[in-house]
Amino acid sequence: MDISNLETPCYVVDEGRLEANLERLDAVQTRTGCKILLALKGFSMFSTFPQIRKVLYGAAASSLNEARLAFEEFSREVHVYMPAYRPDEFNELLGYANHMVFNSFAQWQRYKPVVAASQKPIRCGIRVNPQHSEVKVPIYDPCAPGSRLGVTLDQFKGQDLAGLSGLHFHTLCELNSDALERTLPVVEEKFGRYFSGLEWINFGGGHHITRADYDVDRLCRVIEGFRRRHPHLGVYLEPGEAIALNTGVLVASVLDVVHNAMDIAILDTSAAAHMPDVLEMPYRPQIAGAGKPGEHPHVYRLGGMTCLAGDVIGDYSFPEPLKVGDKLVFLDMAHYTMVKNNTFNGVGLPSIALYHPQTRGIEVVRRFGYEDYRNRLS
Repeated sequence: MDISNLETPCYVVDEGRLEANLERLDAVQTRTGCKILLALKGFSMFSTFPQIRKVLYGAAASSLNEARLAFEEFSREVHVYMPAYRPDEFNELLGYANHMVFNSFAQWQRYKPVVAASQKPIRCGIRVNPQHSEVKVPIYDPCAPGSRLGVTLDQFKGQDLAGLSGLHFHTLCELNSDALERTLPVVEEKFGRYFSGLEWINFGGGHHITRADYDVDRLCRVIEGFRRRHPHLGVYLEPGEAIALNTGVLVASVLDVVHNAMDIAILDTSAAAHMPDVLEMPYRPQIAGAGKPGEHPHVYRLGGMTCLAGDVIGDYSFPEPLKVGDKLVFLDMAHYTMVKNNTFNGVGLPSIALYHPQTRGIEVVRRFGYEDYRNRLS
C-alpha cells in the first residue's frame, strides 16, 4: 500500500483483508447453520456493505440511526436492540426492523400492542442476563453486578411470553470461544425451560472469530452441540469487531517534535478525538515499524493535536529519528474508531478510504470539513 501521497489523517480499510474475515465467518455459518450479523456499533463503514452483505445475513442496530442505516444501506435483516425505546421513535423503528429485542418485560408489554398492529411481521425477543461474567474490564462487562442490560431469571416469574419468539444474551467482549463454551450451559440451565415456545436465540457479540488465535473449531462444536440439543432454535451471532478486525489502519503525520524530559512528537491525529478507546479501554495501539521503548534507539511520546493534556497515544521507539512530515501507520484501526470519533476542540475527522488490492490503489470515499463540525452544534 503506497501512502506517500495520502493526505492525513485517514482511515484506510483493505478490501482484501475484509474479504478474508468474511470467508472465515462464512465458514462458520456453512458448518453450523448459524446466521451472523454485523453489529453496527463496532463497524458502520457503509461503503463496504455491498461486500459484507454477500456473506452476512443482516445488521444489528442499537439506535434509530443505526437501524435506518442498516435498512437503507445494508438491505438485509435488521435486528434492533436498545436498553429502552423512545416512544417518539418507535413507529419509525418498526419500519426498519425485522427483529426487535426488549430489555425488560415492562418495555415489551408497553410496545407489544404497537408491534401487533404493525403491517409487517416483526420477530420480538427479550434480552436475558445470565449473571455470568467473562469480561475482565468492568466497563465492558454486560453481566456485572447491577448491570442495566438484560432480564435476570428471577424477573421471569409470572411473565407472559406470548408473542415473543426469541431470547438474546450478550456476555462477551473480545473473547475466544472457550468463554462462550462456559457461558452457554449457564444460559441453558437458567432459561432453557423457556426454549420450547421460541424460534431463535441470539448469542450476542464479543466473539473474536477472526483473530489469529481464535478457536473456530471449538466455536463450531459449541454451536453444533446447542443445535442438536435444541433443533427447533435458529442461532444468531452479532459480532462487530470480528468483521473489521485487522482490516484497517489510521495513517497520521508528524507535525512537530518537542522536548520536555523526553522527545515528544505531535501528530495530526488524536487519541481523544480519533481513537477514543486508547483512553477509554485503555490500550496501546501498534504502529508499523515501531516498538516499545528500548526496542529501537529513538524513543518518542506520541501526542495528539487537541489541547487536552492527556491526549497522549503512548511511548514508542523507532529505528530512525522522527521528523516533521513522517507518516505513521496505526494498525487495526477500522473497528470502534469511525463509529466513536468526535470533533472535540474542533479537530477535523480523518478521511475514510478503501484500499483495492487488485489495483493497489487507495480510493478516498469521504472527506470531512467545517460543515461536519458546525452541523453538530447550534
